[in-house]
Amino acid sequence: MFDRPEYGNRAALLHFKLGQIRTTDDEQEFFALALSAGVDIVGQLHARRNTATPRFLIGSGKLEELKLYVRAECIDVLLIDHELTPRQEINLEQELNIRVIDRTGLILDIFAQRARTHEGKLQVELAQLRHLSTRLVRGWTHLERQKGGIGLRGPGETQLETDRRLVGHSIKRLQKRLERVDARRQQGRQHRKKQEMPTVSLMGYTNAGKSTLFNILSGAGVVAADKLFATLDPTLRKVQLPGGDETILIDTVGFVRDLPHELIAAFQSTLEETRDADLLLHVVDCADPEHQVRMGQVDEVLAVSYTHLTLPTIYSV
Repeated sequence: MFDRPEYGNRAALLHFKLGQIRTTDDEQEFFALALSAGVDIVGQLHARRNTATPRFLIGSGKLEELKLYVRAECIDVLLIDHELTPRQEINLEQELNIRVIDRTGLILDIFAQRARTHEGKLQVELAQLRHLSTRLVRGWTHLERQKGGIGLRGPGETQLETDRRLVGHSIKRLQKRLERVDARRQQGRQHRKKQEMPTVSLMGYTNAGKSTLFNILSGAGVVAADKLFATLDPTLRKVQLPGGDETILIDTVGFVRDLPHELIAAFQSTLEETRDADLLLHVVDCADPEHQVRMGQVDEVLAVSYTHLTLPTIYSV
């Protein structure tokens, strides 16, 4: 039987690309994600294959290289910029004897750290449970005894039951609680509609400057930091326009490439603030050499989130 290795803070990054050549921008973004998670990045490795191996994702040669590197550098956790199947994750942990976290697990961990409101914490816990429900093999059977750490941090870490049936019950319980929260949000939206108060939602790629613009326009003190996902919970402020009219300005969570589907599903009620807005203001960092690509990735997330829905007018600034 296999118990997951204890958590540590010394991390190595594995930039894995399937088929195509990985860009420097992709690597820098994954590095920034790891920094946002609070790990101590010891080193970075690269791997590319035309096809992933079902057992380890990587080939046998790269696996042996990783074993040597992990022992030589005393690595505690390996962060892989690719999605792993539950079996690949466990197999790698057995071979390397360290914690292995894929891109989805890393982003979930960052969201767990950023959640501040009751709704945000519920949404993160729901996303974690949905992610872990596919990974209930022997290595996950004593999560309630873990002390936390990357991939296991968050408001639901002591409630992660190992039995699939109990996890299913927990997911249903969280969904009902979020439905009640969403009902209150819906009442607020209906109230604003009755007042004929137009709403403008700021959206865009993470770290593009949405919160900075929000603070300038509204005078609010929303956290604006040069790091990924500094803002997680939506913030609403009434803003007076130059002509004397008033509008509701909404600051929302930023997007990122390959945003985990668990997060898109869990944050659906929050994203509805964007869906119901009269205007979407797409904030773009034009100093980013990849800003055109970023704009396309935001559009992709919106397309996934709002299938069969008509979006309001979108303007990019």
